[in-house]
Amino acid sequence: MLSDDQRRILHCIAEMMIPASTEYGVPSAADDAVFADILRSFGRDEHHVRTLLCELEGFADLDPALRQRTVAQLRDQRSEALKSLTSVILQCYYRDDRVMRSLGMEPRPPFPKGHEVEQGDWSLLDPVRERPKFYREVP
Repeated sequence: MLSDDQRRILHCIAEMMIPASTEYGVPSAADDAVFADILRSFGRDEHHVRTLLCELEGFADLDPALRQRTVAQLRDQRSEALKSLTSVILQCYYRDDRVMRSLGMEPRPPFPKGHEVEQGDWSLLDPVRERPKFYREVP
């Protein structure tokens, strides 16, 4: 369970990452439904997320410009905790039915029906296929 301050911090970060768009008709990542999914989805990243939220104590009370600078510093440091939190937020956001519909996709699991994937230029892999093996075969 997160403290109230940690929830507020997480809410601010989610809103900063993905704000709502009336143009595309999509919610922000801090939308109630998306945010509830985020809170349920830390999984193996829970330690990283909690660490980051503890480091950002009082973040929700900062003015928006200072919040932006703080997050920019974390990005510059290539914080593993921020990477983990970003991954959780993005996964939950793109699971939302409204977001899937805005992308022209049917909001459903990919299996068993599957999704049509546009075919690309497979010849782009030729240089990789032509490279000598750089690993040892296992018997």
